[in-house]
Formats: sequence, C-alpha cells, structure tokens
Amino acid sequence: MQPCMSPGSPRDQRPPTPETDYPELLTSYPEEDYFPVGSFSEPGPTSPLTAPPGWSCHISPDKQMLYTNHFTQEQWVRLEDQHGKPYFYKPEDSSVQWELPQVPVPAPRNIHKSSQDSDTPAQVSPPEEKIKTLDKAGVLHRTKTVDKGKRLRKKHWITSWTVLEGGVLTFFKDSKTSAAGGLRNPSKLSTPEYTVELKGASLSWAPKEKSSKKNVLELRSRDGSEYLIQHDSEAIINTWHKAITLGIEELSADLPLGEESEISSADFGSSERLGNWQEDDARQTAALSTASVESDLSRVRHKLRKFLQRRPTMQSLREKGYIKDQVFGCALAALCERERSPVPRFVQQCIRTVEARGLDIDGLYRISGNLATIQKLRYKVDHDERLDLDDGRWEDVHVITGALKLFFRELPEPLFPFSHFSQFIAAIKLQDHAQRSRCVRDLVRTLPAPNLDTLRVLFQHLCRVIEHGEQNRMSVQSVAIVFGPTLLRPETEETTVPMTMVFQNQVVELILQQCSEIFPPH
Repeated sequence: MQPCMSPGSPRDQRPPTPETDYPELLTSYPEEDYFPVGSFSEPGPTSPLTAPPGWSCHISPDKQMLYTNHFTQEQWVRLEDQHGKPYFYKPEDSSVQWELPQVPVPAPRNIHKSSQDSDTPAQVSPPEEKIKTLDKAGVLHRTKTVDKGKRLRKKHWITSWTVLEGGVLTFFKDSKTSAAGGLRNPSKLSTPEYTVELKGASLSWAPKEKSSKKNVLELRSRDGSEYLIQHDSEAIINTWHKAITLGIEELSADLPLGEESEISSADFGSSERLGNWQEDDARQTAALSTASVESDLSRVRHKLRKFLQRRPTMQSLREKGYIKDQVFGCALAALCERERSPVPRFVQQCIRTVEARGLDIDGLYRISGNLATIQKLRYKVDHDERLDLDDGRWEDVHVITGALKLFFRELPEPLFPFSHFSQFIAAIKLQDHAQRSRCVRDLVRTLPAPNLDTLRVLFQHLCRVIEHGEQNRMSVQSVAIVFGPTLLRPETEETTVPMTMVFQNQVVELILQQCSEIFPPH
C-alpha cells in the first residue's frame, strides 16, 4: 500500500495493515473479519476539512487529505479501503490505523484560585470510555502449546488471519490450503478459533527449545494457556511484538495492585525466562502454607492406616474365592492339601480323558501338541475351577498329554524329590539286578505321601499306555525317555548331563517294568 494511492478508487485499496502482512496473491478480504465498530464519516464535497484536536488537515498536491500533528509534525494520509471505509496511513514507517493517534491537549488552567471558603468539593469528571479500535491485523503462523495449564503433546502450526483489537488477540480459522486462498473465502474466516485476552498476559521471544523456527513469539495468557506466534519476516514480527507488548502494558495499568504484583512475581513477561517448569512448580509449592500441607499429609496417613487395618487376609480372600492359587507351578503337597485330594485333580482328569479317547493313538506322550493351545489350557486350569476337557477346544489328545507333561515339568520340586535324586542314581548303578530292584522299590516307598500316590496313579496309567504299544508305538524305553528327565532331575545342573540323563531314564524304565511289585493293587 503506497501513500500516493488515489482515495477515489476504494476497491483497489487493502485493509489497514502494513503491506508486508498480506500474501502476495491476496485481492480481497471479508469485511466482518477486520472492520471495527463505527468509522469516520467521509466529509461531503461541501463540508469543511475538520480535524481532531491537535491536528490540522489540508489537501496535498496529489489530491490526498493530509493530517499533520501540531506537536510532533508527523503526517498521516487519509485513504479508503475497498469498501469505502476510511483509514489513515503513515508514510514514514508504513503504519496503518483506523483513527488518528490521540494528541494530549492540556486542560485550560483555572485562573481563579480555589476558594477555601467553599464547602463544595471539586467535581471529578468521569473517566472517558475507551474506544475499541483495530490496532493491527495480518497473517501469522501460530500454534497452541499449553491449554489452561495442560501441555499439549503435539504442535500444529497453522496459518491464520490474526486481529489485535481492543486488547484482544483473535486467531481466525483458516482454510486447509494457503493463506491467500483462505482469505478469499469469507466463510472460512468468519469464525474465530482462539481469542486471547491481553489483560494480565505476557509476551517474550520463544527460546530455541520451544521451537526451531525463527522469529517466534511466546504469548502466555492469564488462564495458563500458551501460544507460539511466528512470521518469516523479522520486520513484521517485530511490529507485532511492539503492538502486543503495548497492548499488554496499557491493560496492565488497569489491573488491581494485588493482581499486578502477582503477575510480576510469576515473571511471566521476562524475556530471559526459558520456560523452566521446575521453577513454576517450586513457586507454586512455596505458595502453599506449611500448616495445610501437614494437615493433608496427616489426613492421608490416617485414611491409609484405616484401609490397611480393614484389609482382609490372604486366607480369607482364598476362602471367599476372590483369590485362586495356581495349579501349574504349585508345590505338590500344597496343591493336594488345598484340593483335599491325594492326587491333583488335573492329573486325574488328564489320565481319564486320555484313556477314554483311546490309548492306541500313535505317538502318545511322544508327539507334542499345539503349544498355543496347551498354554490356553494351562490358563484355563489356573483361573477356572470348572474345567471340561471334553470341550471342543481340547479335542486333540496331544494337547492334553502335553499339558500333563508341562504340569510335572513346572513343579517346584520334581515327583522324585531332590533329596532322593542321588540315592536313586546310586541304586540304579548297582550291578546285581535283584539288589538294584529291591533298592529302587524301597526308595520309592520312602517318598512323601503326595509324591507316592501321584507316582502310583501316573505309572499305572503309563503301563496301560505301554500295553497298547503295537498301536501307539510307545515301548517301555520310549516312555522312559519321555518322562525320565521330567520326573527325576538334580537340584543343580551337573557337568555330566548325558550320563545323568541315561540313569534318569533307567530309573523310570525299571519302575515301569516292576510297577505291579512296587505299586501292588489295593
């Protein structure tokens, strides 16, 4: 916008902002977005050239109305925008305003001395109402980083039309394309997206950790929200910084003394403040009274103590069924005692199901079932007392045999206790067959009751599996190889693992061969 533009062609004029604030392709802008309430009335051809107090008006040689300040001698040109609304342009620094700057005119002095005899106090004139005027408008890049004290995760930079008017900074909604395209579409710009009250706000240059962009301002409002404002032009962002700072200073003068000191103590407007949230937290914590903090802590301790005293015991929760101990990984004696059964129910269920489905299935206990299905069955056993192995989910018998082997493998102590391991290995090494059999039989009978009862049920079942060896191809040696390392293992791993595994298998094989003698029928 040049000062020599003809006032007679208002449609060629742009709204009252500096030329650099506009996109290059901008040709029009919706009226409701930037027009203030009220405007100067254009003088008719017969009306005299009137001017506000402190100003004089005359027509320049290029036919423009030129206003001159009596005190500062600065000059403003009266122009019109595309809708015929008048505004004023200062060629010196390209400033644009809807109205001429007010000139302070000194009040006339009272030549009469104040009469001391008069009891009537001096009449105080009411303060003049401030007129809402457009201070600045233009296109800026902005983003909201904090919403009323809550920090937002992501920064979304948006180009929008921004208006500073009457102490309120308004960001209008913009189109999804470009600033120029959005400004041509009034429907996209008629609704403000954010309005920021400058009263009690603060403005500073944003540090690099807040944004990697250049020319970024950080605006903090009184409600705890924070905005970043940016423009690629350093000159334009400097004018915005000046305008917003001036608006904040003017409005801060109207704040009560308490609020003003509170804002200054928070150091919101310091340009050296780098957004250290720890300092803010420290100030807020220090503001709390010590008495109230101690009272809150005492109340919390009292409630916590009452809660712990009312907390039920683990035994009562188990009795009520709120907590169910797991089956897999539980000690055999504890599991039998909890279930009040000499043999774990899960072991009995698996054996009954395998024998019911058929002992002639090929590779019984040797072929592994689907591991995912086995884990689902394990979860079902641990979390649901009503286990139904006839459910279609467990139709594969190898899943059931795999779960049974997993149960024995996850016992904290194997079916042959650690204390008996070395004795069984020493017995199986005996050369005399009769002595070896007698020694193994005597050791088995010294096992704890839960171990002995479970061992009897399991080995009698495995003998029935071996009886169908022609169909399932499971011999005594095959079953011993499968169950040897699972039922009999040392407490600590030994260096001679292959030899130890051979002896483990031989112990299981001997017991299977003499099952009827070691476990006579009742």
